[in-house]
Amino acid sequence: MLESLFDQKIIYKTKIGFIGLGKLGMPCAEAIAKKGFDVAGYDIVPKTSNFIEIRESIEEVCRDRDIVFVATPTPHEDGYDGRTPTSHLPVKDFNYDAVKKVLIKCNKHMGKTQTLVLISTVLPGTTRREFHPLVTNTKLMYNPYLIAMGTVADDMINPEMIMIGSKNGMAGTNCKIRSELLENFYNQVCDNFPRVEFGTYEEVESMKIFYNTFISTKVALVNMIQDVAHKTGNMNVDVVTEALAKSTMRIVSSKYMKAGMGDGGACHPRDNIALRWLAKDLELGYDMFGSIMTAREKQAENMALAILEHGKNICFSSDSYKSGVNMPDGSSSLLLQHYVKEHGGKIVHGFDTPVEVIVRVHELDQITADESTVIFDPWRTYPKADNVIYYAYRSTQDK
Repeated sequence: MLESLFDQKIIYKTKIGFIGLGKLGMPCAEAIAKKGFDVAGYDIVPKTSNFIEIRESIEEVCRDRDIVFVATPTPHEDGYDGRTPTSHLPVKDFNYDAVKKVLIKCNKHMGKTQTLVLISTVLPGTTRREFHPLVTNTKLMYNPYLIAMGTVADDMINPEMIMIGSKNGMAGTNCKIRSELLENFYNQVCDNFPRVEFGTYEEVESMKIFYNTFISTKVALVNMIQDVAHKTGNMNVDVVTEALAKSTMRIVSSKYMKAGMGDGGACHPRDNIALRWLAKDLELGYDMFGSIMTAREKQAENMALAILEHGKNICFSSDSYKSGVNMPDGSSSLLLQHYVKEHGGKIVHGFDTPVEVIVRVHELDQITADESTVIFDPWRTYPKADNVIYYAYRSTQDK
């Protein structure tokens, strides 16, 4: 019965539910609806939408849906998102309480012909240990997304890959059927025919979080080269990183190979912070992820010291972690400001106090300043002038 129900290459009139309509859930739910699917959603905070039906409870969403996606956040405690130093704090996992409550309610109101899909970020081992025992009436799948704030809807329909995890991967019959159900669903939703990666819960959990951590590691590495260039002198950091970026045999991609501001955002810093907890929990004997966060913070401190060589009253072009996104989550700009203040600088937000240095936070930021104000450009792409400082472009004669 179950196999015949899901043995379809094309699924017509599949009804989709979305629980959690925040910065991830709502754009994804609406993108699915725009593809012609019947989508109903619920959030603890009242929401409105022109594209999906908003329902009043989890029970109402689960009542008649074929696939129910859970996009409930897995937050850290305050102070654990990377906008301020964290490497000195106790290591902590994400908080899964909200996800557990939602899964328990979904399980109560769903049956075996429905499919429950968690898309929230969790650490490897979490779904099997924390969530799978709570879902007894239907099957739980783990299907995280690779998205970025500001481009959530586009990333949803044009992903680099689709990751589908289940208890036994493709080895178990039911797991295989439901994995193929999701694959067929995404074949209708996605525009770019992405590759699909199947695995166990743990394999897919790792695909997601280590994907993010690979990016964090690349940023930390190229910024280490930047610090070496600044300290050594007679070295152009871009000559080095551009040479490495062209080395596609092992380095794979040229993305994130531009040295500049530190890594940031709602995912990357906190994923590394959480992986410190996992390394300790598994007694691996080393804390690579703590080293990454220490490097990120020391790189910010090194840059702060370089900024303060040119003045004490500092203005930053943005507090956000990313150009075009007005969000401070994990902001490397705010982290850099922390060290500027720690070493005696003052952050100037207006122009009542003389501004001695303007820091160009994002590569695309447009800055105007008179010749008495230094423009500090970590990205080294702003038009060069007498008052423009390119971080890491420094000869030994300048020391």
